[in-house]
Amino acid sequence: MNYLSVEKLTKSFGDRLILDHITFGIAQGQKVALVGVNGSGKSTLLKVITGMETPDSGEVVFKNDIVVKHLLQNPQFYAGQKVLDAVFDSNNPEHALLKQYERALVRSAAGHENHGEVQQLIEQIDAQNLWDLESQAKQILGKLGIHNLEEEVALLSGGQQKRIALASVLIQKPDLLILDEPTNHLDIDTIEWLEKYLAVANMALILVTHDRYFLEQVTDNIIELEAGKAFTYQGNYAYFLEKKAEREANESASIDKARNLYRKELEWIRRQPQARGTKAKYRVDAFQETKEKAFSAQKTNELNLQANTARQGKKVLEIEKLSHGFGDRQLISDFSYTFQRQDRIGIVGPNGSGKTTFIRLITQELAPNSGYIELGPTTKFGYYRQVEDQFDPQQTVIDFAKEIAEVIEVGKGRSIPVSQFLTRFLFPPEVQYKPIGKLSGGEKRRLQLLQVLLKSPNFLVLDEPTNDLDLITLGTLENYLENFEGSLIIISHDRYFMDKLVNHLFVFDGQGQIRDFPGNYTDYRMQAAESPQVAKPTEQKKEKTKEPNERKKLSFKEQREFSQLEQQIADLEQEKSRLIDEMNQVTDHEELSELAKRLQTVSNELDQKELRWLELSELT
Repeated sequence: MNYLSVEKLTKSFGDRLILDHITFGIAQGQKVALVGVNGSGKSTLLKVITGMETPDSGEVVFKNDIVVKHLLQNPQFYAGQKVLDAVFDSNNPEHALLKQYERALVRSAAGHENHGEVQQLIEQIDAQNLWDLESQAKQILGKLGIHNLEEEVALLSGGQQKRIALASVLIQKPDLLILDEPTNHLDIDTIEWLEKYLAVANMALILVTHDRYFLEQVTDNIIELEAGKAFTYQGNYAYFLEKKAEREANESASIDKARNLYRKELEWIRRQPQARGTKAKYRVDAFQETKEKAFSAQKTNELNLQANTARQGKKVLEIEKLSHGFGDRQLISDFSYTFQRQDRIGIVGPNGSGKTTFIRLITQELAPNSGYIELGPTTKFGYYRQVEDQFDPQQTVIDFAKEIAEVIEVGKGRSIPVSQFLTRFLFPPEVQYKPIGKLSGGEKRRLQLLQVLLKSPNFLVLDEPTNDLDLITLGTLENYLENFEGSLIIISHDRYFMDKLVNHLFVFDGQGQIRDFPGNYTDYRMQAAESPQVAKPTEQKKEKTKEPNERKKLSFKEQREFSQLEQQIADLEQEKSRLIDEMNQVTDHEELSELAKRLQTVSNELDQKELRWLELSELT
């Protein structure tokens, strides 16, 4: 039985068809991700499902008597609302009782003589056996960094408000949960906790996210929106990529066949007299269908980024004994570093630990409290900010780009018109002449990124660049950054993005200390799990100066293990493929759930053995 059924859903804005007879269902326990390029209708579909938008046609049906909760991009709170009121549902008697209890504890801690009230509430909670619910609520709030339940929500930052809204929907334990970009504004530790929580939670889930590790670990079905249509894939993100490539190859072959047929039919049409008989009408109609297919001009949605990089001199950026803070709080203490050409640095640390402040210091938006920062004479920053730029909503995309440059240098003496660069940036001609105010949130973020790259920087500073960008844009942006010849600093909660692009980290501890860790994010987490003393500066220097001839050789036991791993990995990959094929054929939910659990176990074992194979291969 479906918890949610979407039947022939259609939605347009003006002359733009966003959703074209979309049909799908979500069953109990299914965890579904919506993917597609910015502007493909993901957020619109969620708004229609949640009743925030009305469809032009079709229907959305929920199973009776299930609890449905949603969290979209911008949660709304009323004036004067406290955190406690926001996270607990007053219409739920159990939540109302817990809220009374929490308020009584606050008054007691403030010195009020209310022991009798507290004792009475304890007895009621005990009688209804709500201590597990209270404990779970406290765990969720704590993991999301929410501790002061009497704070006024309106006075908190947008990121804190998003956490409070997320805590509220999780605490209510819905049967079906709908989330739009839940990882935005969360630090990496919190994302990893949320990932594990949702993966094992006994609820159906539909979400939009660009976080590929999150997709891989949490979801078991993917719905891709493209050109108004929905394509369903029964598997995780890796399976989706494989099957999407197959589908596009098949569509390409189908279009080629249609074009060949179109040429033959066109010759026949042209040979016919103007007054055609009714017997030929079916062939004329078929010709029109063939023409539409032949010229469907399959859109690859590939973002082809290529722009010139300003020359970078030997001196890039020097930081000497940098210290900075606000009031009594020290965010950066006595930090020194000399940037090299093509440095690729990721910045990690909890929210509020000083990461964005550090960026504002090196880009000279802030003056340090002590120490100095010296730029090289040729260093040219390109700063992509976490906060969306304020655009003129009436200005067209093409006019905005032309204000920066009419012609774009793309290297080796070649240049292209800015309109062509926009097309490569997934702004086709029909979109280039649209007012910026008509763009989706993701399209505006892509335009903000384009604004940075058009200026040909040689030192890119990207503060949460993955927020609101679609997976296609992210993949091609990664390819561009891999070939970028300048220096690069990235602040991101997207672990996949960090792993692919950085080779060492600045780790902020929130107490003013910044450690330079050699390796990407996964390296850091693996070492942190093994040792609480991970990545101390003295240890880094030893690692960096270690000579190749000091490497340990494989023992007899390790040689034997190494030889066995290849066959074990091949067997696991074969089993993984078999499980995915079985999942595509099974309709029984319980059987599908068992297969999904086994697939997760096999995938984890495969990851471990591949990591071990890599470790041993380094010593051969």
